[in-house]
Order: sequence, then structure tokens, then C-alpha cells
Amino acid sequence: MGVFSAESGHEQVVFCHDKPTGLRAIIAIYSTALGPGLGGTRFYPYASEAEAVHDALELSRGMAYKNALAGLDNGGGKAVIWGDPEKDKTEPLLRAYGRFVESLGGRYYTACDVGTYVRDMDVVARETRFVTGRSEANGGAGDSSVLTAYGVFQGMRAAAEHQWGTTSLSGRTVGIAGLGKVGKHLTKHLLDDGASVVATDVSERALAWARENYPQVTLVADADALIREPIDVYAPCALGGALSDDTVPVLRATIVAGAANNQLAHPGIEKLLAERGVLYAPDYVVNSGGVIQVADEIHGFNFERAKLRAAGIYDTTRQILQVAAAEGVPPAVAADRLAERRMSDVGRLRGILLPGQGR
Repeated sequence: MGVFSAESGHEQVVFCHDKPTGLRAIIAIYSTALGPGLGGTRFYPYASEAEAVHDALELSRGMAYKNALAGLDNGGGKAVIWGDPEKDKTEPLLRAYGRFVESLGGRYYTACDVGTYVRDMDVVARETRFVTGRSEANGGAGDSSVLTAYGVFQGMRAAAEHQWGTTSLSGRTVGIAGLGKVGKHLTKHLLDDGASVVATDVSERALAWARENYPQVTLVADADALIREPIDVYAPCALGGALSDDTVPVLRATIVAGAANNQLAHPGIEKLLAERGVLYAPDYVVNSGGVIQVADEIHGFNFERAKLRAAGIYDTTRQILQVAAAEGVPPAVAADRLAERRMSDVGRLRGILLPGQGR
């Protein structure tokens, strides 16, 4: 996807370069129809600049749809920092990035994502007001993966009800690809609900964590092995593209509901899932608990309030699955239609000028 391609439609894409610190960042704002763009900062060693741009464009578009269906008054934005977070992340680099965020004047609020953490947002916040996902010690919401996992669990419950007539995962087997920040919390929710868990991760540290904390979890070699396991639910919780022309034909699960962004490798995969009888709970719907958490921080964080809102992911997922069944379309298509409708209907109201506003 190019910045000016017909498939893009982005309002603004900013390239941020600070040579002394080595900062190479891209901030993409897809839409501000509902309010300032909100989305995390991904710190990742992309193979090329084109790959980094593509990720920023895809992720920011996904955030616009996610925020719309989460009921937030925020548009979609996302940032990527091109580099290895284990080697390249420094205080000066993060603060330089924060100054670029500040230069946008509030059109974009940032937060954590892959490769960035609460402590990093505290550093970024020393240079900008427009940052969420800060530590509790600094007045923030803390780790957003807590409500991300909670929301995925709620979406999974809604999918289970639609598919099997019960909201419980008890007696079911769930395959989790990725035992990172979200996967760890999701594992606990599922085990507490009586489900069995099969999991994998590319990090030996994450696998060691599972062995120590949840020895009842079955660990397999990789994601390719996981999708071939006799699982009922597949939960991609790592990077995007988990559902592709290669993986969907061999997937044994009948429900897909996970935390990863952009799970569909390309348009048309949603139809392939439907043809195979696999119920797909759209990723940007079920993984919106985290953005609900950090959005609440903008107005003064209250965990219980944010958790109640994240619990609504169950109702939103349920509605989408019902609309999809009634209209005979895949859930991903139904979700997109509902999100676009809200962006259009509510965004239109900005055309009604208030006292003091000029044209």
C-alpha cells in the first residue's frame, strides 16, 4: 500500500529522522473524523523502509476502525520506529521521537505496542503531552495488555456463544500463538474458565515462563505446528498475517479470535475462512481492550470504568456476528461496514460549527 494509493486514504504520513540519536520513525494518521488519531508505537527491525511504511499504513487504518467500533471519540493513527529495540532504544532517541509527536499538535496520541513498554512511554512523555499508556506512578493506566487480553477473552466468549450456544470455553482447547504481554494474561483467563491451552512462542524466555507458571499448558514447536493441533479456537497473539493462503486450509480450529493486529494476510482470506466454516472474530474488534484502556487515560484513568467499557467487546462482537449471519457476509465485512458507518455518521457532525469556530 502506497501513501497516495487508492487503497490508502490516509490524511497524513510523517517521516521523522534524528541522525544523532539514530531515530527513524514514521507516524501515519489514517483519519481524524472521530477525533485525534490514537494508536501505539511499534519498535521493530524492519527489513526495509518500504516494509516499515507498509506496516504504519496498515496499522493506522486498523486503528481507525478499531477505535470506531470501540465507541471512542478518536481517529486512527500509528507509529513505527525502524530499528532493533534491544540495541537501538535509548533515552535520547525516545525523547526525540516524543518531540516529533508533540510537533503534530495533538493530531496523534501515542501509546505502547510491539517493542515499546510503559517505561518507554514515560520517557516519551517528557517531551510531549500527547502520550498514553504511562506508568501508574506517572498518572497513567499502566500495562494496556491487561485489558487487551480481557477484551479478547470477551470476544472469544461471544464467538463461542454464536458457534456453540454457550459463552464458556470450559472443555474447549485454545491454541495461543504468542505468549507475550497479552498472551500471558489470556492464558490465565482461559485456564480459569476451564479451557485447555496449547501454545507456542518464538522466544525461549516466554516458553520458560509458561513452563514455570502454567505447567498444564501444552507447548508446541511453532505456529505452523499449532494450527495443525486439534484445537477448537485459534488465538493469534503475535504479529500480523497469521491467516493466509497457506495456513487457513490446514487450520483445524472452528473459531479464530486473537490479539494480533492485521491477522488477514490479504483481502479475500475472510471469504476463505467462511468457506471452511471457520468463524472469525475480527481482530480489531476483540483486541480493542488496550486502546479502550489508554483512551480512558486521556481523561484521567479509572481502571474499573475502563474495564466495564472493555466488557462491552462481548456485545460488539455478538452484534457483528449476528449482522454477518443476517446479511450473509463474513464477520470482517460486517465489522468494516459498522465502523465506516460510525466514522461517517458521527464524523459528519464536525460540519456543524459551534460558536467561536470559523470556516
